Amino acid sequence: MTVSELIVKYMERLGIRCIFGMPGAHILPVYDGLYDSTIQTVLAKHEQGASFMAGGYARVSGGIGACIATAGPGATNLVTGIANAYADRQSVLAITGETSTHVFGRGGLQESSGEGGSIDQGLLFQGITCYHKIVERPDYLANVLNRASQVLLSANPGPVLLSIPFNVQNEHVDAAVLEDINFSFQENTGQTCFSPSTVLELLGEAKCPVAIAGYGCIRAGAQEELARLSHVMQMPVASSLKAKGVIDERSPFSLGSLGVSSSGQAYRYIVEKADLLLVLGASFNERTSYMWDRELVQGKKIIQVDIDANQLQKVLQADVAVNGDIRAVLQELLQHVIGPPWEFPAGSTEEEIQNLIADNLQEVQYPDLTSGKDPAAVKDDGYAVFQSGFSLVEEFFHRLEQHFPQGVRIFDDNIIFAQNFFRVSSSNHYYPNSGISSLGHAIPAAIGAQFHHAAPSFAILGDGGFQMCCMEIMTAVNYGKPLNILVFSNATMGLIRKNQHQQYQRRFIACDFTNPDFQQLALSFGIAYQRIETEADIGKLFAEVDLVNAINLIEMPLDKDQFPNYSSRR
Repeated sequence: MTVSELIVKYMERLGIRCIFGMPGAHILPVYDGLYDSTIQTVLAKHEQGASFMAGGYARVSGGIGACIATAGPGATNLVTGIANAYADRQSVLAITGETSTHVFGRGGLQESSGEGGSIDQGLLFQGITCYHKIVERPDYLANVLNRASQVLLSANPGPVLLSIPFNVQNEHVDAAVLEDINFSFQENTGQTCFSPSTVLELLGEAKCPVAIAGYGCIRAGAQEELARLSHVMQMPVASSLKAKGVIDERSPFSLGSLGVSSSGQAYRYIVEKADLLLVLGASFNERTSYMWDRELVQGKKIIQVDIDANQLQKVLQADVAVNGDIRAVLQELLQHVIGPPWEFPAGSTEEEIQNLIADNLQEVQYPDLTSGKDPAAVKDDGYAVFQSGFSLVEEFFHRLEQHFPQGVRIFDDNIIFAQNFFRVSSSNHYYPNSGISSLGHAIPAAIGAQFHHAAPSFAILGDGGFQMCCMEIMTAVNYGKPLNILVFSNATMGLIRKNQHQQYQRRFIACDFTNPDFQQLALSFGIAYQRIETEADIGKLFAEVDLVNAINLIEMPLDKDQFPNYSSRR
């Protein structure tokens, strides 16, 4: 078979069910191979959208997302989505074309070989993939595909990019090459070596331990074990933003999301009460750590568990650092724990536990950042994130939680509203855009997820990000994929305007813009339009609008001079 046909068979063997992209002359042999394949080809409106769709598919499925593009600009347009997949350690395979090898260095159309002054696609993707290769000959193709499989099917995966020159795609190879490739999922073969007695001793000495669960806990599939450990030991749990929902946020043991743009409840509890932190797959990045605030960890014992050795003690100085599978570690601990040795009375009901936790959350006087006080001088846990102007947003998320107690899927570019107003149940799925935090992610990622399996879905974003990706709505229309798109419209780049208000003496520049008529835009797309200006509008939305099987563009106007009351200090 030809190399292009073998690449298609390789993707089929990987379990890839659909591939997102845009064709071009240099990748047409692979597209032709897809013609008779079981893999569905999805035509996106832009390669960046295709790479975000592949990431959304991978994130929901737990499998491999795939995208495809031509040489040159097709490949360069994939960069942001591939970088996002790299930051989130998503299993994404990108296939790109390239000019024929015999014209390398001679100025071939869209050449990106790095020869003769052409752009170097290999260097471009080197820092944002776990493996990348320009396949210049077919004789070592088995080795290349084996290495790609090792990354894509590993317990700690990441994106892979294979660039195949046009002439190589048309060369013939023995079909038996496929038999030399390992398509088995690579379990974590490293032994999780730790002393349960050491960890249990520290836990036993604690008076008020708190678990901080990160995305690594979700990736390990350790949600159930964490919930059991929390319940058995009556230990409150705070999550990073990316791990929101790792424990049911309606549980009395949930402190909610920990982070600079959150309410501060988890922060205050940890600072004022906790004497031990059990950190599970949380990287303690800028957002989670309140810009590496020492008060979060000061005077506390720390147990850190992570499958990625690079994360251990990168920020925290742990008393015990365990490099291993989080689920396996928790399962081991659950074999030994018998109950809470600390302040909650034995046999306390969940309501009593909730009251005890609530009693520990000290009321604070919130200073007002609009008063002219330097935001950098105000501790981020010392003020309310929302003081006024956002009650309609809060009501929307309250009704969303009630209407979809389970089964809803949310891709969120806005983040701050849901972080504070939406409690994620263990049966719902919340996907914040916290990889490289790029605008224009939510809509294509949510569309990609719908190709894995249909579920009531929301893409939530501001009007600035909307204008970066709105044409991908037509991809949903073309393939009949239902989606609810909630757009917060205030005709400004909200985060930029907030920072210029707080840090730059209201010297607003390059943040305001004119929006299209969203109703007319929806009409041109052939989708439904809803506008929310009152609580009655919210009631009507959830009572009368099909939020499961239709595509809805939902606009919620906001005042551009009402700001969330937190500071990013820049």
